[in-house]
Amino acid sequence: MRLKTLCSPIWIGLTLALLALPAQAECYVDYKAKQDNPLQLAYGVAQVSDDICGNTGAEAAELAPRLAANGWTLLKVLSSFGPEGLDERKASAGDFFLRY
Repeated sequence: MRLKTLCSPIWIGLTLALLALPAQAECYVDYKAKQDNPLQLAYGVAQVSDDICGNTGAEAAELAPRLAANGWTLLKVLSSFGPEGLDERKASAGDFFLRY
């Protein structure tokens, strides 16, 4: 009985600590990019780190090198959103949906 009494506050504390942790979210951005010679424009959707979600400058800094590795130049990060925004953007992004 004494062990139960000692463990109760510990379990309550652990449970509260776990509930206080932020939920693991997924962060996505939609963007515009270009290639030169010949000029090509693209609209795409990419996943970025959760900790920079909503910081357009940091999102651009993370995404630009990924695009540049395949000859694309990031023009603009348009917006950031969670997984609930993926379906409505999938058709518009086409081949650039979660490619980079």
